[in-house]
Amino acid sequence: MIKTQYRELYCSSPRYWGGLASLAFIILVGLGAAFHMEHNGHFVTGMSNQIVWGLPHVFAIFLIVAASGALNVASIGSVFGGPMYKPLGRFSGLLAIGLLAGGLVVLLLDLGRPDRLIVAMTTYNFKSIFAWNIILYTGFFTIVGLYLWTMMDRKFEQYKRPVGFAAFFWRIALTTGTGSIFGFLVAREAYDAAIMAPMFIIMSFSYGLAFFIITLISAYWWAGRTIGDLRLAKLKNLLGVFVGAVLYFALVYHLTNLYVTQHHGVERFILLDGGVYTNMFWIGQVLIGGIIPLFLLYSPAFTTSRFAIMVASLLVLIGGFFQVYVIVIGGQAYPMNLFPGKEVLTSSFFDGVVASYTPTIAEALLGIAGIAVSMTLVAIGSRMLRVLPESLEDPADGECI
Repeated sequence: MIKTQYRELYCSSPRYWGGLASLAFIILVGLGAAFHMEHNGHFVTGMSNQIVWGLPHVFAIFLIVAASGALNVASIGSVFGGPMYKPLGRFSGLLAIGLLAGGLVVLLLDLGRPDRLIVAMTTYNFKSIFAWNIILYTGFFTIVGLYLWTMMDRKFEQYKRPVGFAAFFWRIALTTGTGSIFGFLVAREAYDAAIMAPMFIIMSFSYGLAFFIITLISAYWWAGRTIGDLRLAKLKNLLGVFVGAVLYFALVYHLTNLYVTQHHGVERFILLDGGVYTNMFWIGQVLIGGIIPLFLLYSPAFTTSRFAIMVASLLVLIGGFFQVYVIVIGGQAYPMNLFPGKEVLTSSFFDGVVASYTPTIAEALLGIAGIAVSMTLVAIGSRMLRVLPESLEDPADGECI
């Protein structure tokens, strides 16, 4: 039986330190953008009374959803007994914490009064899905932290499986809560769908695994360590399943809306007449984030190509970002029907008017800084903690893992 040896990510090469310096610079620029928006108010952003969730919220939701899915590798290894995934569990937990932290940092810095976060953490309205998400986010940090502890400390290894089960169900609840934010908003025709929660769960599996593959390959490249082709093949095949599932759920979501006459208008907006949102859906989400990655992952021409796996994972993330953008921004841009079944002659509430939104550079810099925060935490954590196996070579024929 192979005994896995874990070691800190010792990197003295310019590749590691140069990358870390670049991430630090991006974070500083993002902090400057946050100060610019906080000092001048959201007037300097593209957000308005119609588009209240802008580009920073797209980044935040994208990272939060991916954080839940990044823990999937640890769950497969320790909860469901997948031997090929067990050595990757520690890094999976660290990445999940880093992604969630990056997403929440974006939300925090986007608030007009970030210091008021303490109110949201101490005063709860249990009828609000936002209040439940505060509990889910803080609980995620706690449970995944304990999960990492049980995986790293042999004295507590006996608790690894039950804590892993708790982490698994908690992350499902977290993603369900995030999807329910939209599913419960019945006033928005693009959001009013029970399938939002399960769709966000499968989206998390896809985005999280794509992040995991990219960071894992990058970390081993930085450190000059070896990853076996068999493990990468399993990861890329699993990613292909999740990508296909995301496309399936998107199809079911739109077919369900098309069955309801009330939603024909918003469906025509997203699928045909939405301009940039229609292009993001068909070109960004379906083509770049779905069809092309599936071709790269399953085509016999790229069976052993690690470059193809990296490109496919990156395209999954790009397509996923477009998907979240269309859901969040496109869903708000379509006008609300304030008086269903009534004809309003004059109104000051933009009835029937598609809201315009152009994100500003400050919003984009803040969102990119959130990704940089996540990657910085993962890089520093990998250097301080023994989360990465010294080698991930494939087992020899007949050898147990």
